[in-house]
Amino acid sequence: MNHPSPAIVAQHAVRRLPRLALWLFCLAYVLPGFIGRDPWKREDIVSFGFMSSLAELFSGHTSSWLKPLLMGQADPGAALLPYWLGAWAIQLAPSWLPADAAVRIPFAGLLIATMVATWYGIYALARNPSAQPIAFAFGGEAKPLDYARAVADGGLLALIACLGLARLAHETTPALAQLSFTAALFFALANLAAYRRTALAIIAIALPSLVLSGAPSTALLLGAGGALVMAFQNRSALRVRMLDVGLILLMCLACALLAHKLGLWRWRLHPQGLHDIRQMARLFVWFLWPAWPLALWTLWRWRLQLMQVWQHPHLALPLWFLAVTLVSTALTGLSDRALLLALPALATLAAFALPTLERSVSALVDWFTLVFFSLCGLTIWVVWLSMQTGWPAQPAANVARLAPGFEFSFSAPAFIVAALATLAWMGLVRWRAGRHRAALWKSLVLPAGGAALCWLLLMTLWLPLLNFGRGYAPLVSQVSGLIGPASCVNTHALTLSQGAAFGFHGPYRLIPLGTPKTLGCPWLIADHLAVAQQAPPAAQWRERETIFRPTDDGEAIVVYERVNP
Repeated sequence: MNHPSPAIVAQHAVRRLPRLALWLFCLAYVLPGFIGRDPWKREDIVSFGFMSSLAELFSGHTSSWLKPLLMGQADPGAALLPYWLGAWAIQLAPSWLPADAAVRIPFAGLLIATMVATWYGIYALARNPSAQPIAFAFGGEAKPLDYARAVADGGLLALIACLGLARLAHETTPALAQLSFTAALFFALANLAAYRRTALAIIAIALPSLVLSGAPSTALLLGAGGALVMAFQNRSALRVRMLDVGLILLMCLACALLAHKLGLWRWRLHPQGLHDIRQMARLFVWFLWPAWPLALWTLWRWRLQLMQVWQHPHLALPLWFLAVTLVSTALTGLSDRALLLALPALATLAAFALPTLERSVSALVDWFTLVFFSLCGLTIWVVWLSMQTGWPAQPAANVARLAPGFEFSFSAPAFIVAALATLAWMGLVRWRAGRHRAALWKSLVLPAGGAALCWLLLMTLWLPLLNFGRGYAPLVSQVSGLIGPASCVNTHALTLSQGAAFGFHGPYRLIPLGTPKTLGCPWLIADHLAVAQQAPPAAQWRERETIFRPTDDGEAIVVYERVNP
């Protein structure tokens, strides 16, 4: 039995969101975080270290393109393609462009590709007849393409609004590459019925790229399961669809062999017990906000269609992607990087809540978003003002206590950008409160705008503080002030992030203790936790000083000087 669609949408409700405004808004979200930021701990600086090692940027570091090494250690995530992209960017970049800025160029492109793929994936699913709104008796219902475009606009806004996207999507790590290729796979499967050849070609690229980005199991599950979901959407063409399924399954088999050949399989299962349910719920609630309440609303309003979900790909496909990523997150130690892959599917489900959203619910979303993001933006401005002028005094005192040694400086460009963004937020709030014809995507304008505003304010007004607090430059600077210039430095059990930081900020030629080349190095640096377990030979090394990372008393470097024979 075919149940009627719960979507009742008139043509005036699917007004077009201006394309120029949408593109400028996306760029205002993408660029902050990729410009002017130091590599942060830990995954960000570690990934940059692997890329630099492949590009032979760090002296003394040699690495294989099929097995990248950093400090003599392989990547525990078994990723290849993201490091290749970063290394190629370093090699092709002009000499005046810093290496850490060069590697962000392809990753900014990956984030833009994620947004584009998510929009077009939702657009394809919304064009499906089962996703269309009810036809009115006397006409006036939304036209199919206009309706699909409005839903896709809302889905893109829902993606940007997710709180968990901001930081992880602006790091140069395999997680962003996995997100981008997951979105590409989602887009291709959503378009498999309408654009078969193009979709199969994109699947043939997305699947191995996802495997080479460190997620072979996820790639196989999403590819095979998604193909089956799309195969049963139209029984009249089932034979053709099963041919597509066979081709995609062959691709999955080839990807499995590729992962085996390159040694990319990793056992990462860390199932959570019942006592971790609260932690899991907390992660899901804040990371997926505000898309998850809208996704739940979609499941409730479209509940009759869920009884025959295989005939409704706009529900079945995102549900499959969401289920795979949520289970993967629960089984891999509640990793937020695994949960990141759920965002395109979750944004899709959230978008299909918009045609059924009641006015009272929409008003509640608007008021909560307005209060929440306005308070967040005001807090960022107040702390910045305190650091700049000393008034009010308490925020500056808190910064001095949490980041000892930090010296704040005024940046006119950052201030101008932050001020313009704040004025734009005020204008957006005024527009949303105005009396004008409703648009389907209207309820997600403030959540997406607020998320973009706060991220932009953090990446302008607070960027020096965040670089100081999350970066390694202050620690490396203190160590460099002690040991001065040195042709080489021995290391003892440095973490990957510490090794990458000294290689980049130093730069020093780092040679692990115990190798044949260690005899001529006058200095030794070691992680203080490793020293507590096994100190270097006292007959060869004399401890000079223990230098703590300014914003983390749990991380320190112990500096040793070689004892003269």
